[in-house]
Order: sequence, then C-alpha cells, then structure tokens
Amino acid sequence: MSDVSMNRPGEIRRDDLVAWLNDYLHVGAFKDVSLNGLQIEGTDVIRRVAASVDTSVKTLQHAADSGADILLVHHGLFWGKPLPITGPHRERIRTAIQADLNLYAAHLPLDAHAEVGNNAMMARALSLGGIIPFGEFAGQTIGVAGDLPFELSLQDFADRIQKLTGEICLVHGGGVPTVRRLGICSGEGSGLIPEAAALGLDTLLTGEPAHKHFNDAFEYGVNVVFAGHYETEVFGVRALAAKVEDQFGLPWQFLHHPTGL
Repeated sequence: MSDVSMNRPGEIRRDDLVAWLNDYLHVGAFKDVSLNGLQIEGTDVIRRVAASVDTSVKTLQHAADSGADILLVHHGLFWGKPLPITGPHRERIRTAIQADLNLYAAHLPLDAHAEVGNNAMMARALSLGGIIPFGEFAGQTIGVAGDLPFELSLQDFADRIQKLTGEICLVHGGGVPTVRRLGICSGEGSGLIPEAAALGLDTLLTGEPAHKHFNDAFEYGVNVVFAGHYETEVFGVRALAAKVEDQFGLPWQFLHHPTGL
C-alpha cells in the first residue's frame, strides 16, 4: 500500500483508499459472483464519499450531483460474466465516466464484516448477545446468530424490526410464538432455514423470501421475519462510509433509493 500519511488533510489518493478498503474488507478472501473492489476508475483524488445499496443511473447521477468522488455500493455493476456495453448498462457506465466518478463495490465482504457488515450492524442494533457465526453461503459464513437480551413475542419482534428499517415486515410464523434465539442474514437468506433449525434458533431475520423455501419455515419449525432485501442492506454501506470518514476525514452522504423489495 502507498504511504497514506502522505495524503493531504481532507483528501486521499484513490489508489490509497482502494487499497485500504480492500484490506479492511478482506476482499480477496471471498469467493463471490460480484466483482468486489474498484469497478470503475474515476478521479485520482477523493475528497467526498457517497454510499448506496444499489448501482443505477439514478444513484450514479445522484452521487455525481452531490459532489462525491467515489460511490461505495453493496450491489455493483459486474456479476460473474461480461456484459455488452449497451442499453442501460452503457448508460450506467457512461454516467460514472462522464462524472469522473469512482465506483467501489463490496457484496459478500460487506455482508460478513465483523465491524461494519450488514449482519453485524443489525445484531448490534438488536443488542444480540453470545454471537456466533451463522449463514453459510458459497462455503463462507456471512451471517450471525445470538440471543436477544429478553424474550419478545413474534409480533413485538416484527414491530421492532419495522421501527429499525422503516418497512412493514412479512412474517412466516413457523415456530414458537416468541423470539429469543435469532439468526440474521441480510438479503435473500431464506435458504438458511434448515441451518437455523439445526442450531436451535427459533427465528431467522432476513431480507426477501424465495418461493422454493416457503414451506421450510413451517416444516422446520422456524419463524422467519422478512424485512426487505434493500432495507436489510442499508446498514453496511452507511457504516463503511462512516468508517472512511473516521479514518480519513472524508465527508459522506447516504443516497436513499429504496426498491420496496
């Protein structure tokens, strides 16, 4: 890594920031369909940061209009195979390049991170104790499990999650009517119901449901609270941007573009 101390106050060279992000997020440790790291190269000096869950023409333009030099996202533009630079994909890339905007994506590394990850942040907000790794995906553990400080009814728990995310939850009450031992996996984690049952968890908190796993909640006896794919993944990018501010003094802004999913 370059000598970060050589950067001026209030700014950092792009390559130094990218190297720090790659190291802090352990990007190289993850097998991921996402191309994690710097996806589009823009200006070589970073003074302002934007963060969003998704990458779209709207989020890229919003970042450019806000004066950001880099956009940190959870869902980037490149997912395991080359795409022709045509149609909306071309427009997204054109928007970033025209604005000289850097685009940095962190998918599984930002779900799994112990300090600023989506799941760690939700566990902290719920005061989860006795935290253990949970949620195997592609041979890696990206979620967490633990105990709430006190037992809640399933309805009260869903209400608490609604206050946390701002969205009404979908609840599949497949288990006992109370919540104490909880597993958390942001995004689409309904395939983890069998793992939750094997660990003796009474409830799984995740983002969006999958039809093929609908019956699992009831057949394995596990409650599942779906709080929205987008809404369970706002935590990581916000925490990461705040960490960058703490580390390098760069102001940041969260760009809220909810999908309703």
